[in-house]
Order: sequence, then C-alpha cells, then structure tokens
Amino acid sequence: MLHTTAEQRRQQQGVPRHELERHQLSRLNELLTVALPHNRFYGEKLAGCTTPLTSLADLKEFPYTFKDELSAVRDQEWGANLTYPVEQYTRFHRTSGTRGRPLVVLDTPIDWQWWIECWQYTLDAAEIKAGDRVVLAFSFGPFIGFWSAHDALNARGVLTIPTGGLSTLARLELIRSMEADALLCTPSYALHIAEVARENQIDVAGSNVRRIVVAGEPGGSVPAVRRQIETAWNARVIDHAGASEVGPWGYSDRKGRGLHVLEAEFLPEFRALDSGEDAKDGELAELVLTSLGRYGSPVIRYRTGDVVRPRWNSTPDNCFVLLDGGVVGRVDDMLIVRGVNVFPTAVDAILRSFPEVVEYRVLIQKQGALDTLTIEVEDRLNAPERIVRDLRLRIGLTVEVRCVPLGSLPRFEGKGKRFVDQRS
Repeated sequence: MLHTTAEQRRQQQGVPRHELERHQLSRLNELLTVALPHNRFYGEKLAGCTTPLTSLADLKEFPYTFKDELSAVRDQEWGANLTYPVEQYTRFHRTSGTRGRPLVVLDTPIDWQWWIECWQYTLDAAEIKAGDRVVLAFSFGPFIGFWSAHDALNARGVLTIPTGGLSTLARLELIRSMEADALLCTPSYALHIAEVARENQIDVAGSNVRRIVVAGEPGGSVPAVRRQIETAWNARVIDHAGASEVGPWGYSDRKGRGLHVLEAEFLPEFRALDSGEDAKDGELAELVLTSLGRYGSPVIRYRTGDVVRPRWNSTPDNCFVLLDGGVVGRVDDMLIVRGVNVFPTAVDAILRSFPEVVEYRVLIQKQGALDTLTIEVEDRLNAPERIVRDLRLRIGLTVEVRCVPLGSLPRFEGKGKRFVDQRS
C-alpha cells in the first residue's frame, strides 16, 4: 500500500527552495535523533559533531562516509551502520561486488516501505499506471534494485511479470504473449533483447511495449544510447538511479535531459572533481548523498563515486536539481590517456551513435607510464576508420579500433563490463 498519491508527489516537486531546505533540515535532525544513540558506527563517527543542526550548512562539519567503512564490519556479515538489532530487519540484499567485496545491506519493514515510496517518482515519470503489465528482465539475485522495483510496481497495482532464470528468447515470448506495456532492465540488456529479436525475426518495435525503465548502469540519459534503444523498440526510455547502500535517489527528467535527485528524500551535495569544493553550475562533480528516510541503515554524507554535472534552475520554485546527462561516469573509472580525461560513458556515447555497431569492448593497457585504449567492435559495415575519426574529433584521441566477428563479444543482462583493464 502506498502512503503518497501522485498528486502529493507532484506537489513535493514544486515547493520553493527555502521550503524544501526547511523540510530537509527537519528530516535530517529527526534521523540523527533516532540513529545516533543506537547506531554504533555513526555514534562513534559523529561523536565530535554538534547536533541538532541549525542549518544545512552545518552538515559541512560532518565527515564523509565511504563504502570501505561500511564494509569494515565487526564480527558480522552485514554492514557496519545498523541502527537496530538484526532481528528487526526483514530484507537482505547485497551490492553487485563489481568494485570490491560485496556489501550486505539490511532493511526494516519501515525502511522497505520507504524504498517503495521513493520508486514511485520513477514510475510517475514513466507514466506506469494500475492495470499495466510490466516485464522485469532481471535475474533476481540478492541485488536490491530488482526487488525494490518489483514491490514498488505491485504497490501501484501493476501486473508484475518477473523473468529470472529465463533465456532472452523466452523473455521475448513472455513480452509478446502477455502483451506487456513496459519493460524494466539495464540499457545493455534492452539493446541485447532487440538484437536477439532481430536475429529471430521478432518485431519488438511492433510489440505493446511503449516505456522502458532502465537502471543499473549509465546509458538511459546518454542521448546516443537512449536513441538507439528507443529506435529499436519504438518506446520511450526512462532512466533511474540508485544504490543498495543509499536508496533509489534519481528519476528521469521528462524531456530526457538527465536525472533529477529526489531531494524530498535525499540531501545531495556536489564535490567538484578538480578542487574538492562545492561544484559550480555545470561543473563535473562527485555526487554525495545523505538518505533522509532510511533509519535502519542510514548513510550520511556518503561519497557515491558517481560523477555528475549538476544544473540549477534559476527560478526559486524549481527545487529539483538536474543532473545533465545523468550519471556521467565513476570517479574510479576515469582514465587519463595521453593527457586526456576519458570516461567510459563518453566512449559509449560515440560508439552507440553508429547504428551498425552491435557490441564493443575496450581494452585498457599500459605503454610505459601511459594508459592506452584498444577498442574491439562488432560492426556490420566492417569499417573501423569512421569510428577512429569520430573518436579523434569528439574526445581528442587517436584510438586503435579493430573489427571482430559478429556475436564474438560478451553480452550482459546486468551491468555491462565493456571496459577490460589489462594494466596489471
């Protein structure tokens, strides 16, 4: 059951900035009042900090939280930042482990309801309504995003169709036979389903699917990737962002320009990559988040590692910052190749602008003290020269591009692993 209506959520998005900040300050102090006496991790970490806060500016006195700290557990298998005894938690989930040891995250029933409510902003943006039929093309392991999306759809009155364990062809048959209205998956997998459909003469563009909610990796807010998915499916792409340890914090801008931070439930900060200071409008920054409604496993000033480009609207009643282009990359993914900063999403955007490129892989190697890139592509035109020219023009690098046989590169259901680091 949902505790908010679509109209209430729309009203929350239109409050003046000063009202939003008053709401955030109240929520933050309430969280600290509950958590600090019982949460050993934050009780120790914030022992020297003054509470309650009198303004949001006071939060700058608090130290950052890093994922490694949450993983440094004491004689237990779950995260360090639990507020309550473990018996009060009913949801077990775990991060994907693509960046080190998987982190176990626990949620109480109240916190899980908060997850479901936060997801509604993404489903609002996708215009998914009660009675719709939605296919979830995920494996349904311990990763939290699939389960939270499933329960959020159920709470909305949607016929939710899980497909864990099914092949891509079996999922295509379910999409057809169930006359699904919408699809939830990663951007990589949306493209892969379309590729398998084409190989089997299945017309996904003629299916009932008109909305595709993508999550799990950048791409939904990258124009070239979004355009490729929308063209293949004849459907609108809606981006979503979240993290197991933080919550479902971002939802798609209706014009496809990027992501909005759900500021009614998350307090964002933007740490400029170059200076470490507060980022200016349009400056590349690391996203720092404080979750305001998750009391059982809170995170305060959490360094997400996501690189974003914040844009603030000058009108006082527009309280939702826009992340131009969504999540641009990861702090630890940025490469310096012959003096040029390169994010994987920049390479992805260029390669996806060629409709004949089916799949690709980037090999990262070392030549002396310098990083080098070699790109393998499945290209129906077998013409890598045009890709080399575009890479040189758009990111200022001459990169070796070589063609490989169609179907020879890996495909991904979850997060794509197209950048292979061979430097070690």
